[in-house]
Amino acid sequence: MTIAFSNFSFRYESLDKPTLKNINLRIEKGEKIVIIGPSGSGKSTLGQCLNGLIPHAIKGEVTGSLEINGKSISEFSMHDYTEQVGTVLQDTDSQFVGLSIGEDIAFALENQLMSNIDMYPLVKSTAKMVDLADMLERSPHDLSGGQKQRVSLAGILVDDVDILLFDEPLASLDPKTGKATIEIIDQLHKETNKTIVIIEHRLEDVLHRDIDRVILMERGEIIADMTPDEILASELLDTHGIREPLYLSALKAAKAPLSSEDKLSNLKALDYKRFRPAVQSWFAERPAPVAEKQYQPLLEVHGLTYSYDGEKNALEDVSFKIGKGEFVSILGKNGSGKSTITKLIMGVIDADSGSSYLNGEDLSELSIFERSQKVGVVMQNPNHMISHHMIFDEIAFGLRNRGVTEDLIKEKVENVLALCGLSKFRHWPIEALSYGQKKRVTIASILVLEPELLILDEPT
Repeated sequence: MTIAFSNFSFRYESLDKPTLKNINLRIEKGEKIVIIGPSGSGKSTLGQCLNGLIPHAIKGEVTGSLEINGKSISEFSMHDYTEQVGTVLQDTDSQFVGLSIGEDIAFALENQLMSNIDMYPLVKSTAKMVDLADMLERSPHDLSGGQKQRVSLAGILVDDVDILLFDEPLASLDPKTGKATIEIIDQLHKETNKTIVIIEHRLEDVLHRDIDRVILMERGEIIADMTPDEILASELLDTHGIREPLYLSALKAAKAPLSSEDKLSNLKALDYKRFRPAVQSWFAERPAPVAEKQYQPLLEVHGLTYSYDGEKNALEDVSFKIGKGEFVSILGKNGSGKSTITKLIMGVIDADSGSSYLNGEDLSELSIFERSQKVGVVMQNPNHMISHHMIFDEIAFGLRNRGVTEDLIKEKVENVLALCGLSKFRHWPIEALSYGQKKRVTIASILVLEPELLILDEPT
């Protein structure tokens, strides 16, 4: 099942300039590739061209050609796409259609009018492939991020398509769950030899298992098409704003001699002895740590406990302090209670016990509106925050609600647009942005309000 883009370009109906420009890319049957690039590079748009959302659901101008298995997509109906390409979306919640995992997996088969007698064993065997066989009666909305990914994957595997497209499958997963997802994808690739296309920016996690090629995109164009070892040995990732594996950043900072022959994509295969002198010299030259600033308390949390169901505590006796000007990261696997802390501070839910203070003021005595004047929260999914059509209006919305004059709004919005790297998009419709750019818009919409405390729920 060969995929061939030839001088392929695409322009959204709402934009003057093309988002994809002269794409020439060939993906052979059974290959496993990853497409990377900064936010707005066009990688998700490329995926939408591959799965038929463009041009069937998203309108625009297409030039050049795209062929799947030797057949031009101009001859494809939306149904033809669904028989060839299965997609796991970045936002898995938006992909669920069934009330239970079993119903969700069976959805495609029901549309094919398959009988229940034939359907059940196929649903059961597909669920077993992704380790969900014992969970068919559960609601997909009650699952962890990693489990939701597996439900979405099962929903496309049951249709036995030849091409699997993953649009940022690791976006909402902790590192451990992300690696488990990559392992499942790798196992499926080895067992089925399907063509796999992964769109992702967490390259280090994707390289947890072997990849045939890495495609680097920037501003709608393909900048590089290399093996993982070749691209890691180059400076391309750093040049184009892609975070390279941390171990590689350390080796480059130490000026260790690197080449594609070092098998840089495989951490376990690296010859550390060869790099040891350079790394030891780098450690010796590092400057002494700077003395900490005088601590001034901002947020104080004491003994927070909360349960969603009245039986199992999502949080239990949690206490911590955050000082003014501090940059603090709260880490934990999916389901550990990170987002619950945010909800309690926002006032969306009330703690079963414990207290929270901001600048010495008891947050429980403030309404949600009063808290919003002091605490800014950027949600994990930008689509849950965005309410306007144009970028400028979205960022200005909070200021307008506060009665700020339009002249001051313009000044503040322009400043935060520049800070978030969004100035050139100020007059764009939000629908034309990538998922990552939408996240920057939501960050800008909170920053412009100048909150005392800024909380970002899984921003990366």
